[in-house]
Amino acid sequence: MSQHVFKRAGFLAATVGVAGLLGAGVASAHVTANVYGSQPTKGGYAAIVFRVPSEEPNTATTKVAVDFKADYGIGSVRTKPLPGWTAEVTKSKLPTPITKDNGTQITEAVTAVTWTAQPGNELKATDYQEFSVSFGPLPTNVDEVEFPAHQTYSDGKVVDWNQPTPAGGEEPEHPAPTVKLAAKAEGDGDHAAMGANTASTTGEHTEAAAATSDSTARWLGGAGLLVGAIGLGVGAGATIRARKATAKSGGNS
Repeated sequence: MSQHVFKRAGFLAATVGVAGLLGAGVASAHVTANVYGSQPTKGGYAAIVFRVPSEEPNTATTKVAVDFKADYGIGSVRTKPLPGWTAEVTKSKLPTPITKDNGTQITEAVTAVTWTAQPGNELKATDYQEFSVSFGPLPTNVDEVEFPAHQTYSDGKVVDWNQPTPAGGEEPEHPAPTVKLAAKAEGDGDHAAMGANTASTTGEHTEAAAATSDSTARWLGGAGLLVGAIGLGVGAGATIRARKATAKSGGNS
């Protein structure tokens, strides 16, 4: 009976250990849109960060393009300067003007933001980068905004992160980055007049918040690795004890 218990404990500990080792690096396997701070509200302004990991083993990421859907009617986008990368905001004329809550008509909207690496600043397979933007005003007729992304590698390969997540919640292979929008609080006025200043101020705090979030992620990753190592160690120890117990039992017989 003792031998059975030891074997079962060893199996469970080893399983926990492997899960800890695998779980430490799974979360950041694709391009994501992250909010550091308050959740953006419908009709307001947002400051978000696109986190882009470079995953191809023998090539590097040289360009990242993010699409802004024209029907969102995003009239203004600001990019945060990133050393070694240039940013270009693309605006397109709308076939039909979009009228905002305050009556303002948007005749052209932001449809893309593209970051290009300067020589020597490409993302290697072990790297990731964060691209910060502030923009608005946000649409009021959707619960989330989706930003299809396109990641270009130095060998010419382009990976499209543009698959919508189905209602069932099962994540596709290349999900499009999305940000959920909070409901506009009752009594809130229009943010158009002060939106640019608000977004700019929020953007200034994004880097510090992102650093804090990244530190937390690194700590959790380290904790996962430690738990994994402990689990494997316990499993190995249990297995050794079980073998000793078996050998001793055999000798006594």
